[in-house]
Amino acid sequence: MRRDATVLAVEKVMPTVVNIATKTIIQVRDPFEEIYRQFWGPYYRRQPPNSQYSLGSGVMIDEAGYLLTNDHVVRRADEIGVKFCTGTNQYSATVVASDPKSDVALLKLNAAPGEKFKAIQFAREDDLLLGETVLALGNPFGLGGSVTRGILSSKSRALPKEDEPLDIPNWLQTDAPINMGNSGGPLVNLRGELIGINVAVLNEVMGQRAQGIGFAIPIRRVLEALSDIFPTEYVKSYWFGARVKVGTTPLVITSVQAQSPAGKAGLKAGDAILEVNGKAPKSFIDFADQLAAGAGSQVRLALKRGSGQKEIAVKLVPEKSVFNAGMIRDRLGLNLEELTSQVAARYGVGAGDGFLVTGVEDDSQAATAGLQRGMLVIGIDGRMPADLGAVAKLLYPKKKGDHVQLDLAMPQRMGGFNVLRQGSVELPVH
Repeated sequence: MRRDATVLAVEKVMPTVVNIATKTIIQVRDPFEEIYRQFWGPYYRRQPPNSQYSLGSGVMIDEAGYLLTNDHVVRRADEIGVKFCTGTNQYSATVVASDPKSDVALLKLNAAPGEKFKAIQFAREDDLLLGETVLALGNPFGLGGSVTRGILSSKSRALPKEDEPLDIPNWLQTDAPINMGNSGGPLVNLRGELIGINVAVLNEVMGQRAQGIGFAIPIRRVLEALSDIFPTEYVKSYWFGARVKVGTTPLVITSVQAQSPAGKAGLKAGDAILEVNGKAPKSFIDFADQLAAGAGSQVRLALKRGSGQKEIAVKLVPEKSVFNAGMIRDRLGLNLEELTSQVAARYGVGAGDGFLVTGVEDDSQAATAGLQRGMLVIGIDGRMPADLGAVAKLLYPKKKGDHVQLDLAMPQRMGGFNVLRQGSVELPVH
């Protein structure tokens, strides 16, 4: 009789829950560093960096070693350590992708080849009952794996606005105790299904102490974020061109890019993926892996379309053959290059903090707007893409005449020092 629904749910979920420890190396910058450097020359030594540590939680979502946590748990982390709540094995992990707006991050364990892990099951997007019993699991205050119980106090109250971060109106509310270190851990129902990711706790309102008010990112938002940060249009340096809806079984195509390999093969939104080269994909991650494994030749997809079934063949193409500096030049009239460490140091920025303008086409809108060689592009539509391929992917869905905002920095000499003068400009896409 003691093995009630709560105990069974905990037994099912706890093997998927992990403790996350991060280390962030903080470079100490002295405001007079440039003066000291110029005065002392080779005798100047920078201040040593400091290390900052933090703790959080996560949950495995794929047997191949992929796990979910909050973006704020791993943001700017230089080292990430992961330990399962039910075992002693420790792993390092890398961030596959993250989204600060939704506060969702996808990590991959650096595990032995072929090592498998127990993964949590997703609840259906709208399968939430106000007042139902829920369980919050995680690593509060670094004490190790623990579980608390409460009810679902409130569902998501409002839809998020475009380009705005999720906040209290968009979150689930629960009175299951959530504390520091619980962030990134799972909120589950009594079936042991993931209904949300623990994200915050409210301790005080207008000077009044709050009790029993914790928040979690709803499963619908989590799945939407996963679709955005792990798009199946691009799989391991190959272009496929279709996106699947995360969390569905079988996986369902939600969109197909025009002129992509998937589009040319005849794939359509609404198609359900039954098999890839004769094997049913277990998850959206497994689907991407199966596509990449067959990328050197034609990939056979068995589909369910309407009431019938269909088989099509898709030949993926290397991303770099399409999404490259040439596409950027064709669409914006600019030649961009990624920063080397030497060039970045000359500008006083990090190698990943921008792109160097190495050419501007005559009579282009970029030239009319005043862009010149030597400028830095430090943001595109409010984002900083990781590389030129990511810039091209950002431009690809834009139609002719759509605008893109470029944040720019231009080196300027003031007194005896180099400074970066910043501004922004909007350019139409060709």
